[in-house]
Amino acid sequence: MVINRQFAVAGSFVAGLAPVQFGDKWGYINKTGKIVIHPQFDDVGRFSGGRAPVRVGDKWGYINKSGKIVIDPQFDDVETIFVGGLAPVEVGDKWGYIIKSGKIVIDPQFDDVDHFRGGLAAVQVGGKWGFIDKSGKIVIDPQFDSVDTRFVGGFAAVQVGDKWGYINKTGKIVIDPQFESVERFREGLARVQVGDKWGYIDKSGEIVIDPQFDDVETIFVGGLAPVQVGDKWGYINKSGKIVIDPQFDDVDHFRGGLAPVQVGDKWGYIDKSRKFVINPQFDGVGHFSGGFAAVQVGDKWGYIDKTGKIVINPQFDDVGTKFGEGLARVQVGGKWGYINKTGKIVINPQFDSARNFSHGFAAVRVGDKWGFIDKSGKIVIDPQFDGAYWFVGGLARVQVGDEWCHIWFYRESRTSSSWRQGERALFL
Repeated sequence: MVINRQFAVAGSFVAGLAPVQFGDKWGYINKTGKIVIHPQFDDVGRFSGGRAPVRVGDKWGYINKSGKIVIDPQFDDVETIFVGGLAPVEVGDKWGYIIKSGKIVIDPQFDDVDHFRGGLAAVQVGGKWGFIDKSGKIVIDPQFDSVDTRFVGGFAAVQVGDKWGYINKTGKIVIDPQFESVERFREGLARVQVGDKWGYIDKSGEIVIDPQFDDVETIFVGGLAPVQVGDKWGYINKSGKIVIDPQFDDVDHFRGGLAPVQVGDKWGYIDKSRKFVINPQFDGVGHFSGGFAAVQVGDKWGYIDKTGKIVINPQFDDVGTKFGEGLARVQVGGKWGYINKTGKIVINPQFDSARNFSHGFAAVRVGDKWGFIDKSGKIVIDPQFDGAYWFVGGLARVQVGDEWCHIWFYRESRTSSSWRQGERALFL
């Protein structure tokens, strides 16, 4: 559907609603173009977890999807989303945190802040960054010029002067700041920049692959990582040895023994011996999964097998990268459905978004709510969640408001089924 131009400014759709400006006021429309929240605000943000920030005069508060003010406009600035039940807000020129009722639980006292992740939040005091816990207590003194706001594997990157290193959760520097740039550790290695070249260190801070590349990928997959030398890409192993010479215009990781590579403006596949097994001929490609890979020809997507033969003609506007339990999601005219491995549509495109099947069920979105279908396309859990993922071990992760929890699904009889909500667990 095309919505005729009628608004001065319009934003993107998020959770089924888009902000629009009419005159000097902002409101929201749905995907049919109908105004569902009358333009009345001086500025607005996107919806997340059923709430959106709005400005009335020079103060910010929050509304729900009916347009009702649920937190009175009283703050000089706010963040769009609540994470772990808390959102940063600014009063005067200081930042603190509120809960969903709008109550301030950490007094505005910081020059800048970030969301809580893993129980800690990065805060700035007098130009320096440290970390607080959810009680507002400073647990790592502000002393760094910049920080990575998330600890991964017990480490967070920090900047001192113009160099980067790493701290642990006690704030102790475990790798001295010495690098021009760094990234998070993955599988025990982190990519680091020395001068204008990139290499890798381990968690002791020892350089295990000398900085010598113009760019490198963050992770190794199957023992290999893509690296760039000049304007060409190749692959190294974990010792840093080049095993496939830089010769491609772009590359991706190896999976299942094959890697997508780009030569000119076309994509094909190589094996680990550097041999082309599928010549560059496609406008876009995905990884192989279950013997099939998604490929793009012009503006349509289909699938090939490992010989490069087209087994499902490019005819879809978009596709999933793999078949889940024998079915792949496909998009036709803005709606998602599912095909089988012969390319036959077995569930008609009717959903606004869809995920892969797992344990016989797939999460689908209708409007701005997520539910679940079975392989016949029947809705078995009504769309009611703000987010949803696949079932794993009998549990599926779903979002209610801005919190995540698990549900489990069970059959009461051959003809009926039900679901129950498990113990809530936040995923930050």
